[in-house]
Amino acid sequence: MSPPARRLLITALAALSLAACATPQEHGPAPPDFPPPSGRPIPPPYAPEPARRSEVSALPGWALEDHDAAYAAWRSTCAAARDPAMAEVCARARSASAVRPGDGRTFLERAFVAERVGDGGVLTAYFAPVYPARGHPDAEFSAAVRPRPADLAVAAGGEVLRVKPDGAAEPYPDRAAIEALPEARPLAWMRPEELFFLQVQGSGVLVFEDGRRLKALYAAHNGRTFVGIANPMRDRGLLARDNTSGDAIRGWLAAHRGPEADAIMRLNPRYAFFRLAPDDGKPPAGAAGVPLPAGRAVAVDPAFHAYGELLWLDAEAPLLAGAYPTYRRLVTALDTGGAIRGAVRADLYLGQGEAAGAEAGRVRHTLTMWRLVPR
Repeated sequence: MSPPARRLLITALAALSLAACATPQEHGPAPPDFPPPSGRPIPPPYAPEPARRSEVSALPGWALEDHDAAYAAWRSTCAAARDPAMAEVCARARSASAVRPGDGRTFLERAFVAERVGDGGVLTAYFAPVYPARGHPDAEFSAAVRPRPADLAVAAGGEVLRVKPDGAAEPYPDRAAIEALPEARPLAWMRPEELFFLQVQGSGVLVFEDGRRLKALYAAHNGRTFVGIANPMRDRGLLARDNTSGDAIRGWLAAHRGPEADAIMRLNPRYAFFRLAPDDGKPPAGAAGVPLPAGRAVAVDPAFHAYGELLWLDAEAPLLAGAYPTYRRLVTALDTGGAIRGAVRADLYLGQGEAAGAEAGRVRHTLTMWRLVPR
């Protein structure tokens, strides 16, 4: 081979080598092209690591799971999945004949592999409260349950606006400004601290003096960022560091009902509006439109997870006194929430009523999470 031909061959091989290394990015868009500070590259907002997969049977705590209960809960909700592969596995599970004891574990281990999702995160929990309500206000039941306002509009980009009579629009007011306005069409009247918790949970049941039970269902919010009040109450010395549970917060607010409690609740500018419906006795539906099975559904950040995903939770090291030491279980992503942000962040739905609320208010655990993906 002549020297010019040899040089041409070497150049061609080098070009092929570089092309082989320039594979498309597999996990989302490329990071923004910002100049790096001090010569260090800037990572993208979310850059998942290469999948760390393992057998489902190797998950921590898997052997102690109630596999048949987990499988039954997933089968009842898996139609929420939009991923074609997950939808196919769901169809297979639902077409199966009578399920015998042990079938749940067999199916799950054969159908899925586990894929680690990021590193350390946070598990919290929520519930569907049952609160007393009144048709007319009094000194105790002084907070109006407000319907979605007629002047509330949501722009194409998701911004929540108040449309003025002249057609001009502005960001919707915060909690303090809304509460300062009289409500011409109140749906009901509640204790202020219980309405606050109803807004945080997103839905619940109201029980009136005459025994009527109506569901209070989320209708809209004012677009303001959710701000938790547990940390400010702790930092101000209002609650002990290890006792910022839901029960402790609600108890303090009730004991200081009036301007003092109002000032604390107004630290959270987000405000939720509701609609009432007959209480059919069924669990509330999450954002995926599927009734939430108690203990088997989580709210997630939809920027990182799809509704219908099957997830394994491994949560330990609780921060709050009286909490269960661990939560290791199979759950389905069926909901979202204003405070649920990040890849390794989940809010576990624990059911309806006082006992569920007491447990949910103590959950703040360090979370490791896996996504179960079809083989």
